[in-house]
Amino acid sequence: MKKISLVLNWLSSLKIAILLLLLIAFSCATGTLIPQQESDQFYYENFNKNPFLGIINGKIILLFEFDHIYTSFWFLFLLTWLGIALAVCSFRRQLPMLRSALNWIDYKSPRQIAKLSISQAITSNNYSYCFDELKSTLRREGWDVKDTDGRIAARQGVIGRLGPIIIHIGLILLMIGATYGSLNGKTIEKFLAPGRSIDLINNNKQSGLTIELEKFKIERDPQGRAEQYRSIVNIIEPNGNNQSKEISVNYPLRYEGLTLYQADWSIAAITIQIENSPKLQIPIKPISELGEQVWGTVIPTNKNGTDPILLTVDNEIGPVKVYNNDGTLITRLSINKEAKVKGTSIKIINIIPSSGLLLKYDPGVPIVYTSFALILIGGSLSIISTKKIWVLYEKEKSMIYIGGLSNRNLTGLSKEMPKFISLIKNQI
Repeated sequence: MKKISLVLNWLSSLKIAILLLLLIAFSCATGTLIPQQESDQFYYENFNKNPFLGIINGKIILLFEFDHIYTSFWFLFLLTWLGIALAVCSFRRQLPMLRSALNWIDYKSPRQIAKLSISQAITSNNYSYCFDELKSTLRREGWDVKDTDGRIAARQGVIGRLGPIIIHIGLILLMIGATYGSLNGKTIEKFLAPGRSIDLINNNKQSGLTIELEKFKIERDPQGRAEQYRSIVNIIEPNGNNQSKEISVNYPLRYEGLTLYQADWSIAAITIQIENSPKLQIPIKPISELGEQVWGTVIPTNKNGTDPILLTVDNEIGPVKVYNNDGTLITRLSINKEAKVKGTSIKIINIIPSSGLLLKYDPGVPIVYTSFALILIGGSLSIISTKKIWVLYEKEKSMIYIGGLSNRNLTGLSKEMPKFISLIKNQI
């Protein structure tokens, strides 16, 4: 039994809880610095040459599951340990403190009152009238009062003792919700051009929602810098119901547990016309060698596929730059402008941007939000100090003894006590 008690005391130790919080915080910080959920090859290529902190290479990252920290066995172990520590602390410390606060303590000896944080003795021959006035004043000011044969016990703010317990419950729920969401949540990042869609599969591997991009617009300032991205998306249910919603950066769409974010933008394709050909929609891809946001494609200028040119673009409004096969710039083509390139007439009809959509499904969100509410409620209750006052009449000496204590706001109680003491003195 002693060993079990020692283990429980160690588990609920404040030092252990602080250590666990520091380890979890450090792990979360590491998770923001090391990209998560990438391929094994990504970590070998990026961290073997430049190890994280100078010592952690790709092999170590994969071995210790730093590539998916929030679902790694050791991170879940830390969360479980902290949850157990909080539960043990609540059962072994906070609940007994709450029970003690709820129980009426009857001090029958002047010596007991003299040991309190604040106490004073007053000579009186008419304690009955003094007690009646004091009880009436205490009740009027919100104190719970218990009167027992020449003794008064009063308390206020007992509900504040619930605060730490509710905070602990909230923290445990937070860890449960975050863990459940990490293990069962899904994230999809997709670039969609207008008219394209994403088909989602539900848990029964049946067709679920379809998210279709109807329209995408980039708002720019007078200098041409992007200020806001806006997408109009259609949410199509399996039964055919269709809802059209607009999303933008910082204004996501929430729908039945799904959250759709406007995350980024790209260029999907350009539509061109060569001589008298039909309009050709040609997909283009990022060309990192030419810049961070440069997209391009190679097309031939002859019917036999020879003498190619490179078309590049860095925004959806143009112009399109045309390069020779040796890398020299030939010309710039504006939208709806026709020009001769190597004897061939080329016209840019339009540039089609694509919307970068981030779709998140996190079943732990309701639990996390509930935990936040509990933590806020518990934190608010914890501010309330629990105050207690005892008053005792000693008939043999004709003395009234009054004393009090408070769990955290002793200064506030010390400012209230003179009022109650003067009330007794005025009735003598």
